[in-house]
Amino acid sequence: MRDKAALITGGATGIGKRTAIALAENGVHLVINYRSSQKEAVSLCNELTEKYGTRNIAIQGDITISSDCEKMAEAALSEFPAIDILIHNAGPYVHERKEMADYTFEQWNYLINGNLNAVFYLSKLLLPKMRENKWGRIVTIGFDRVEAASGWIYRSAFAAAKTGAASLTKSIALEEAGNGITANMVCPGDIIGEWKEKNIEDTAKVEDSASPVGRPGTGEDIARVISFLADEKSGFITGSIIPVTGGKDVLGKIFQE
Repeated sequence: MRDKAALITGGATGIGKRTAIALAENGVHLVINYRSSQKEAVSLCNELTEKYGTRNIAIQGDITISSDCEKMAEAALSEFPAIDILIHNAGPYVHERKEMADYTFEQWNYLINGNLNAVFYLSKLLLPKMRENKWGRIVTIGFDRVEAASGWIYRSAFAAAKTGAASLTKSIALEEAGNGITANMVCPGDIIGEWKEKNIEDTAKVEDSASPVGRPGTGEDIARVISFLADEKSGFITGSIIPVTGGKDVLGKIFQE
């Protein structure tokens, strides 16, 4: 059986990096997309090749730009027969609290393109080979309660885009089920800062009273779920929205702030 290859957007740092490590551990070859973190992306590729023997390449591209996505897909398919696993990890987020009416057209389009349209761009470009091989895995990233289309104060563009991505993920799942392709969304909890690249074992002596499970979430928590969904035997799981929050009501907490 041919070895699998995966493309991870924003895979050089954070949760994307942890996902790359998890997939490489299982022998998956990687295309690590980055926008500006070239040094980190190349270093990660070399590290994973040395440690796991996988073939890994770094490709620059801004997922908010359709032409960049085309170049990324072309470059990836020139290196591998197919991209079997597509992880839509990257997605712009603006920390500034901003009401909908205060967004400029450019700011709004940037968030919609990066969090919704990019899922369409790359999925469309890479689906043909998945269909040809009758096998594929697509994983998108959402947020707590995304499937309920909840309003998110001061985050209207991000919330609208991710809610659209949740619906798109489910639509892809229905359309591609007969082609052996699954599509699921993973929704990380309140994982911030350095914890995005931490291991679960790093939390052994760390308490988090705000978390029902008593510890902070890590990038490894999310990567383990993504890696499970990408597995050969996970073909019965599709169209699912999977929260990985440690039981914490993340959006509810935001509404209380």
